[in-house]
Amino acid sequence: MGSAAELAAAVLMMLGFPCLMLAALVPSVPAFAAAAAVTYLADHYLHRKGSYLINRLSKVRAGLSIRFLIRQLLLVLLLARLSLADNLIYYGAIACFIAFYGLQAPHGALVQLIRNRRRMPVATRNVDLKSRIRIPDAPPRRLLHRSAEKMLHLDLFAVGGILLAAQVRSALVGFVGIGITVAVASLYVVALVPYVRGRKIPPNAEKVLAAVDDWLGEYKPETVLYFSGSKDSAYQVNMWLDTMENLDSKPLIILRERAILNNLAPTTVPVICVPGGVHLMNMDLSTVRVALYAANVGKNIHMLRVPTIKHVFIGHGDSDKLASVNPFSKVYDEVWTAGRAGRDRYAIADVGVRDDDIVEVGRPQLAPIQSWQGVPEGRIPTVLYAPTWEGWDDNPGNTSILLAGENIVKKLVAADPPVRVLYKPHPFTGTRSKEAKAAHQRITALVRKAAAERAADSRFVTDSAAQAQAKTELARIEARIAQLAGTGGDKGRDEAEATRDGQVDVARHEEVARLRAEWNAAYWRSIPTWEHRVITGAEPRLYDCFNVSDAMVSDISSVVSDFIASGKPYAVTDSAEVGVEEFKRNNTAVRAAVILSNSADELGELLSAVRDPAADPLAEDRKELKQYLLGPDEPASIDQFNTAVANLALKSETRNVGQESRIAAATAEAELANAVPGQRVSSAGDTDGVGTG
Repeated sequence: MGSAAELAAAVLMMLGFPCLMLAALVPSVPAFAAAAAVTYLADHYLHRKGSYLINRLSKVRAGLSIRFLIRQLLLVLLLARLSLADNLIYYGAIACFIAFYGLQAPHGALVQLIRNRRRMPVATRNVDLKSRIRIPDAPPRRLLHRSAEKMLHLDLFAVGGILLAAQVRSALVGFVGIGITVAVASLYVVALVPYVRGRKIPPNAEKVLAAVDDWLGEYKPETVLYFSGSKDSAYQVNMWLDTMENLDSKPLIILRERAILNNLAPTTVPVICVPGGVHLMNMDLSTVRVALYAANVGKNIHMLRVPTIKHVFIGHGDSDKLASVNPFSKVYDEVWTAGRAGRDRYAIADVGVRDDDIVEVGRPQLAPIQSWQGVPEGRIPTVLYAPTWEGWDDNPGNTSILLAGENIVKKLVAADPPVRVLYKPHPFTGTRSKEAKAAHQRITALVRKAAAERAADSRFVTDSAAQAQAKTELARIEARIAQLAGTGGDKGRDEAEATRDGQVDVARHEEVARLRAEWNAAYWRSIPTWEHRVITGAEPRLYDCFNVSDAMVSDISSVVSDFIASGKPYAVTDSAEVGVEEFKRNNTAVRAAVILSNSADELGELLSAVRDPAADPLAEDRKELKQYLLGPDEPASIDQFNTAVANLALKSETRNVGQESRIAAATAEAELANAVPGQRVSSAGDTDGVGTG
């Protein structure tokens, strides 16, 4: 139901309709007017909030139009119960509502037609189509945004006028309201007509696709990041945006779903969203030599079919999960892994991926993670608890939240000497399991209670002036980011306008990146270095939490592999309690970790390693595991990645030149054979005597 206010509005709306019927039967005009006002206001509020209830009502034949129709029918019933069935206002009301609903059809048809015609066959960002084709402005937002709701609410004039006419027994005021409703509704329909014809509509699909091909011919992309998936999987492509921006070759991102484009993070790389498979297969990608795939999905086949391109699976994380050794991976020319561990996973899984086709390129995304230099003098250690979510099944090994989470947090907040706890749960925590949601809420309460107790402890001193200054800085940065967000992006624009005007302002993009870095620094300065904290939402990001932490407790996920890049001590919970040796044998990333049982009694080993790095028994193991999982520190991962792209592009070019040579040779042979009847020319250039005795 969402917030308490939404729940209250939903209850009022559902109770309002029975009250309308009761007021009509009594009959009572004031009561009917009051109940009608409640239903109008509650309905409007729930629509504005996008309430779940509103979406569900349409599934059970109680959608928006039906609710308005019921209110209008009950108003007609009220007039009949008031003995006004022979009054002109009674017939006027019926005629008004029939005419009003008659206008809904052309209104709805026009709105849908406008939206369909403004939906591009190919949506783009950072692609110059504006100079190639004319894409007109969208209709004013007030005409199309929540258009059905706006149209239906125009009955307010008629309903108000009819109720007033019934109360004062004068038909004139009722007909004034009726006239306003019908006139304004008609004008609304008329206002939409110009946007379905002439220069108000974008060019057809053929012209748009030709313009895209023209741009591709000018830009000549060389390396493509190809992605398909649901809107919830946008993070899988977002994690590669910085890498694409730092490629030595010309990059291009091809998406297959509009939902992914709408959830794509800002980037300077050209982006083309091609929902139609036929459109993609007819697109001019003749200059592309390497295609990178971040996920194994069915729509990959539309790009894999292009033989002039070399295809690479790069994935979207490094872990021991089964997805990391998907048998589908053998369809690619190469599979790129972070380090030796990825290569070994495929060898052990024996799913058909040849060792010769695996290339180790590191993890370019991990560049922001800082190496550990020990706990700064004068600051208590910070331990990050970053559990993963409960997953799609009830396997106890999915997350530590359920069985170990509270034990972990209780021991950390009670540690002596003290440590600071940062709790950053997975965004999906509690979305499937009520038990996981409840456990998360209990852990959150534990952390916040411990934070309040520590704030009242005189041993922990706060630099109020420095924190106030940091908070002022935060407010300034947030205001500037909001200002920049208001002058760019796709908010408030339809697909056609976003495609036309979707070229990123590089200066603004760079300023936002700089401001986000400043925001992160100011955020950590704004809170005491000893304060326990629950961190949810997009900011601060996970890697920012890595950098301010001295150790981490987590579960089996790519979070652990990423944290290993820091070289800091870490612990992983064996929530399924398979045993330390079996747990390490099954999960490469935990081989240098402190393994926790659900009681979390082993946390002392982790804290000892943080407090005294010289006595850390797993320090060397972490160094070796880091290189095994993520590859060497030198050369930098982005350099390794660029080298791999260049090498594969060379292979692609060699293959294509070879194919062209063979085709040219075959063509020449055929032409020579046709020119000298009775002879067949062999590939070596010799002639076979056919009838030449």
